[in-house]
Amino acid sequence: KLRYNSCKDFVRKLSFYKVKLGEIMRNFWETLLYNIAFVGAWHVVAFVLCVYGSPSWFDFRRKRYQVFKWEKNGKWYVKYLKIKMWKDIVPTHVGKQGFSKDHLDTDDLSIGYLDAFLLETCRGEWDHTLCAFCAIPVVVINSFPVGLVFGCLILLGNLPFVAIQRYNRIRLLTLRKRRVREMERCEVNA
Repeated sequence: KLRYNSCKDFVRKLSFYKVKLGEIMRNFWETLLYNIAFVGAWHVVAFVLCVYGSPSWFDFRRKRYQVFKWEKNGKWYVKYLKIKMWKDIVPTHVGKQGFSKDHLDTDDLSIGYLDAFLLETCRGEWDHTLCAFCAIPVVVINSFPVGLVFGCLILLGNLPFVAIQRYNRIRLLTLRKRRVREMERCEVNA
């Protein structure tokens, strides 16, 4: 219940709230800019490491890129994430050599091409996983609601891409195994 003794009292209280609102908005914009700068710098560093990192970091035979039991050979992504409905509408990055991951080149299903595609899925997973880890310092550094909101946005911006890379790699590994078997059969029959 607001009571004012005079018009001056009312103006004084109103200007107090106006100043408080101005401080809150200034703090909001400062916080927003600092977070955007921090997250942007983190993502740039991750991208540079990804582009100029050794190809051995992204070898699909490494343990971190192996198919986990819970993925059920890709069926988990289809059943629970409905990945087939949305994976083709998210943007993709074409690598420095111009390797497109939009569609499989059916004219060239050589083991070399499949290995290059697998390397790119590992590179993409590595990059987006590293970028998702940016959510941890953002949640810790910021106040509770702000950190939680920014952390969730970072995860929403990266985890779907990790899921797509893992799902595509499972499918590519199956295709690669089939191509290796076909080539072995051709060598035996020759």
